[in-house]
Amino acid sequence: MSLILFAEQVLNGLQLGVMLFLMAAGLTLVFGVMGLINLAHGSLFMIGAFAAAAVAGATGSFLLALMAALAAAAAAGALVELVVIRRLYNRDHLDQVLATFALILIFSEGTRWVFGSFPLFLNIPDYLAGPVTLPGGIQYPFYRLTLILIGLAVALGLFLLISRTRLGIQIRAGENDREMIAALGINISGLYTIVFALGAALAGLAGALVGAIQSVQVGMGEPVLILAFVVIVIGGIGSIKGALVGSILVGLTDTLGGLLLPELFRQFMDSSAASSAGSALASMLIYILMAAVLIVRPTGLFGAKA
Repeated sequence: MSLILFAEQVLNGLQLGVMLFLMAAGLTLVFGVMGLINLAHGSLFMIGAFAAAAVAGATGSFLLALMAALAAAAAAGALVELVVIRRLYNRDHLDQVLATFALILIFSEGTRWVFGSFPLFLNIPDYLAGPVTLPGGIQYPFYRLTLILIGLAVALGLFLLISRTRLGIQIRAGENDREMIAALGINISGLYTIVFALGAALAGLAGALVGAIQSVQVGMGEPVLILAFVVIVIGGIGSIKGALVGSILVGLTDTLGGLLLPELFRQFMDSSAASSAGSALASMLIYILMAAVLIVRPTGLFGAKA
């Protein structure tokens, strides 16, 4: 195996990781602050992708498409929180799971009704197309490198928002003791709507960015949602730092596992059997990682101790 191939897969793992972070950050905020299990978070990822594809197709502007994805997902998130989620805060988790699962079906069929069943395509803009040469002679797609930088910039922005702003103080306080901050005069309902809309906007941004490297289609958010739940379990519920570290671990484990395990098995198996066994084990590797983390730290790497 060449060093260049290995470096490319590391970069692919980072790119997958930062896109998972955009999904997991909103999910962990909602679960940490509101105590809500939101299975419809993947649908907000899909809404962002479809909004971006529709606006890009109409205007030809990728930047307008990204803004449309943020606005559409945030608006959908705020509407869902006001109409549906607000009624679920004092209900048990089973009611939350059933209600948000129903939202998945509603969003999927609604999107199919508006856009049809065929996939849409969001083109990479010319100024982000093509490869870029990195140190060591590595040729890597400029767009994927941009995704890594955007994800890291969003992570920094979220860290500053949570740690340095009044809203961040309210979010952290709401996570620890929502009754107390309500007693101190904070509008807890408004705070919940803001947090939910922020999480939805991040998911929509991820959908728009990923939509340019894969097809935009109904149901595209559900596989990503599963990985996002794995990320917040590994990183710790309610922790933005945990979401970032967990996302990068999952991204690198997924991509490097698919590369290294077949090579490892080829040392004592024939090539066909090694590829089959390596691919099968690689698909389970992130769940093995999650189990290993939970054995050592049941609350996740950066979760609060019970």
